[in-house]
Amino acid sequence: MTIRTPRDRESTFSPVIVPKGLRRIAGFDDKIISMYARGMSVREIQGHLREIYQIDVSPELISNVTDEVLDEVKEWQNRPLDSIYAVIFFDCLFIKTRHEGQVKNRAYYLAIGYTIDGQKEVLGLWVEESEGAKFWLKVMTELKNRGVQDVLFTCVDGLKGFPEAISAVFPRAQIQTCIVHQIRHSLSFVPWKDREAVAKDLKNIYNAENVDAASAALEAFCEKWDKKYPAIGSSWRRNWERIIPFLDYPQPIRKMIYTTNAIESLHMVLRKIIKNRGHFPSDEAACKLLYLALMKHQRNWKNAPPQWGEFRAHLFILFAERINSCKGNF
Repeated sequence: MTIRTPRDRESTFSPVIVPKGLRRIAGFDDKIISMYARGMSVREIQGHLREIYQIDVSPELISNVTDEVLDEVKEWQNRPLDSIYAVIFFDCLFIKTRHEGQVKNRAYYLAIGYTIDGQKEVLGLWVEESEGAKFWLKVMTELKNRGVQDVLFTCVDGLKGFPEAISAVFPRAQIQTCIVHQIRHSLSFVPWKDREAVAKDLKNIYNAENVDAASAALEAFCEKWDKKYPAIGSSWRRNWERIIPFLDYPQPIRKMIYTTNAIESLHMVLRKIIKNRGHFPSDEAACKLLYLALMKHQRNWKNAPPQWGEFRAHLFILFAERINSCKGNF
């Protein structure tokens, strides 16, 4: 549509409805970005704009508009962080992405942190084909360079190389393996007829009062089930040192650190958005959509978890010196 702008001798007239230099309808770019953030494909966005505005837009225009988000992604990824976090959860989401001429399952790692006051935030998004100590050391160093001085607890799902990396950068952080993932892994060896009985006996291990009681429960479990399902006892013994740390703490702390469900629920939201995509043409395209989806969902994170008050009280009993050294006296 061609618009002729009225002019006067001294060039003092400034149009209001369609300002000078404007090439698209006000809010047009925001609508494209909003539809993209909801997981709509380029073809779906084209069809939607055709229905609303009776105009045809090219795929290049949509890509150019959404590419403007990449600068926001870089700024967000490098923003300063809080000096101390009560809990940080790490996990990855596998997404089919074209990389080096081939479509591969690429791992997109997310970190969610809870501040001492209970505010939840996504700390960052990283892309790597495989996990390892070198990669996690880079992630931990990046978090430290962005202002994180200390982490009280970290909860992970068996990420390779993570314990070494976290210990190198944050030596006082307590590392906890996700108990829920450990249980799921164990039950994957069990047919339906025995699942209820096996799950009940596993519960005696992670619900034990202390480490000694948990060890006794594990021995009892192995004595009962090792002949039938030897892989379960072997897995718990192999990961025992990363399973038991939460048993040294009172119940309010155990409830917050024993599972990565906080990040798993976020992954469910992201999977709903990307499920209609066959694959992404690049890491940038995937990160663009993930960032927009994260920003949209993060607006709902306004309040601390209901049990945070009790959890926070125990933190100040156990880690008052560390908290005050990072945040100052409360």
